[in-house]
Amino acid sequence: MIPVFDGHNDALTRPDHALLAERRSAGHLDIPRMAAGGMRGGIFAVFTDSPGDSYEPVDRGDGVLEFAYTQPLEHGAAAARAAEAAGRLLALERQGLLRVARAIGDVDLAFEGDGPPVAVLHLEGAEAIDPGLEALEFWYAAGLRSLGPAWSRANDFAHGVPFIFPSSPDVGPGLSPAGRALVRRCAELGILVDLSHLNGAGFWDVERLSLGPLVASHSAAHALCPASRNLTDHQLDAIGASGGLVGIVFSCPFLRADFAEDEDTPLELIVQHARYVADRIGVAHVGLGSDFDGTTIPRPLGDVAGLQKLLDTFAAAGFSADEIRAIAWQNWRRVLADWWSTGP
Repeated sequence: MIPVFDGHNDALTRPDHALLAERRSAGHLDIPRMAAGGMRGGIFAVFTDSPGDSYEPVDRGDGVLEFAYTQPLEHGAAAARAAEAAGRLLALERQGLLRVARAIGDVDLAFEGDGPPVAVLHLEGAEAIDPGLEALEFWYAAGLRSLGPAWSRANDFAHGVPFIFPSSPDVGPGLSPAGRALVRRCAELGILVDLSHLNGAGFWDVERLSLGPLVASHSAAHALCPASRNLTDHQLDAIGASGGLVGIVFSCPFLRADFAEDEDTPLELIVQHARYVADRIGVAHVGLGSDFDGTTIPRPLGDVAGLQKLLDTFAAAGFSADEIRAIAWQNWRRVLADWWSTGP
């Protein structure tokens, strides 16, 4: 079985999160199914919904599917909810079921099969951090090693890209001064900065700071599915030039050219996006970024237990054994090590 590192899941914030240690009857990911699929590591997101958001489509009348932009989230509420979710991950570590990654050696131990799977604690949207960044020090001490400045809404740091199909990601302003300070401090501490959900202007602001490899943990190719949240060729080129990585998302609406939220989506479509990115910037810049428990995924995959089936699909499409091992683990290991090497 090939060990897999997956770049994004939302299992910590599902309503049935208390069952993560068991084989849940619903959802995509739990610890027993991780073992069945060979998932030995992954980025576990902490995400807080905006109160009252219903994700209703906007009546545009031009054939474009746009969802109402998500309302901002108040810092205090985000901080409280994020602390609860992070506590769930730390409790699993205390039980010996997961190891929270604090250094690249923790990732290497998981790959070698030594001990439990490794989990990277991630904030999806930085609302739990105050603009003065005092809370960032606390979160780092608690194990935070990955952060997305914004989810698909605006906050004190950045402007998340709205959900529009089709659309360019060039919607809204770039990083605020507090956002630039956040990214710089993440680099100093050794916290990976994740560009998925960031709009085009924010992406290029991070690129110009040149602080580390550009990483989009759960995204796909705009050329194949022109959704606002997918990466344009220009963005892909910048990711490749920085030594970065695209975690190919498994989300059906961001894989399909028709944007359909349809489980009857072939696994080959995930591989097509991976092939497109690999052909443009190299296999070394491709990883997996499922978005398990946060989206609709292809029925043929089922859940995390189906990861080896997905790797078989990569092989059937012509990816070599070495390329598959790189996509499944080593490429993620490289960019994590690059970002974490600057920490205290």
